[in-house]
Amino acid sequence: MKGAVEVSDLVVKRGGKEVLHGLTASVSRGSVTGLLGPSGGGKTTLMRCLVGVQVVTSGAVYVLGEIAGSPGLRHRVGYVTQSPSVYADLTVLENTRYFAAVLGAGSASAEQAIADVGLKEQATQLVATLSGGQRARASLACALLGDPELLILDEPTVGLDPVLREELWAMFASLAAAGTTLVVSSHVMDEAGRCDRILLLREGHVVADDTPDALRRAAGTEDLDRMFLTLIQQRAEVA
Repeated sequence: MKGAVEVSDLVVKRGGKEVLHGLTASVSRGSVTGLLGPSGGGKTTLMRCLVGVQVVTSGAVYVLGEIAGSPGLRHRVGYVTQSPSVYADLTVLENTRYFAAVLGAGSASAEQAIADVGLKEQATQLVATLSGGQRARASLACALLGDPELLILDEPTVGLDPVLREELWAMFASLAAAGTTLVVSSHVMDEAGRCDRILLLREGHVVADDTPDALRRAAGTEDLDRMFLTLIQQRAEVA
């Protein structure tokens, strides 16, 4: 299996409604793939499928050569949800040390992860007292522990200031260059240009799947918001 992620004819129903409609996609190893599109397009549902916590109606999802959700993937995949997934009554350092112990990583890796996400000054602060953006970074620090081969990040930059967003995207690029595969969702189109490849979703369908430059050329525009709207219109005309 070539890709870090291989999705084939994926159909998912939630609450009796079909939300992913025969989706097929592949994610290359050591790359940053942006999962982009408006809210309600199916991004979070697809990510839940990759982690193996979403009931699948039909189709196949393989992650790092195994069926998504397989026990062997638990130490190979890091996942950051939209809502912070750390303990509010523990400090940032206590959280990272706890998850490091669960993963069999050393305390040094816990401190390094905190530094990587820019929370060194808040290391001894209770998570409950952090801002929303800082809590999101604390969750990311825990996901980085154990050097996962695949990082799945659900809108990790929401609510962050432009400087921190820039720092995080630089870190994502560095991780990919070192061999980590990242799938990063966002509904902010200007983040698309930072990805190696873009998977555009709308209403549970793949609108486009290609590099940022190729999609700009296909849409005939450098403006990423206009690109998305143009690609949607082109798809509608074909349908």
